[in-house]
Amino acid sequence: MAKEFTWQGKSEEDIKKLDMKQFMTMIPARQRRTLKRGFTEQQQKVLKLVQEGKNNIKTHCRDMVIVPAMIGKTFKVYNGKEFFQIIIAPDMIGHVLGEFSLTRKSVSHSSAGIGATRSSKAVTAR
Repeated sequence: MAKEFTWQGKSEEDIKKLDMKQFMTMIPARQRRTLKRGFTEQQQKVLKLVQEGKNNIKTHCRDMVIVPAMIGKTFKVYNGKEFFQIIIAPDMIGHVLGEFSLTRKSVSHSSAGIGATRSSKAVTAR
C-alpha cells in the first residue's frame, strides 16, 4: 500500500484549502518574508493565470514562491535559453520555481584536442 503524502502534517486536500495567512505560518522565513512583501506585477499575472485554471503557463518569473493553488499545474520556466517544463507536486510547496529549472549543464570532458601537450594527452577520457 502506498504511503499517503503529508506536508507539515497536512494531506494534499488540506494544503489546497489553506488560505495565504495560514500558509505563510508554515513556510520558512525567507519565503514568508517574500510573500509578506507582496507579489510583483509579473507574479500577480502568473497567479491570475493559475486561478483561471490555465495549464502550461510560460513564465520568466523564476523567483515565484510555489503556493498551494499551483499544485498539479504545469509551468514552463525560462532558464536563460529555453523554457523548461515543470509539473508542480505537493512536495514542491514553499520552494521557488527557479530551483527546478537549472541554468547550467554538467560538464563532460572528452579527449585532448589537437596541439595538446604530452602530459594532457596521457589523461584518459571518462
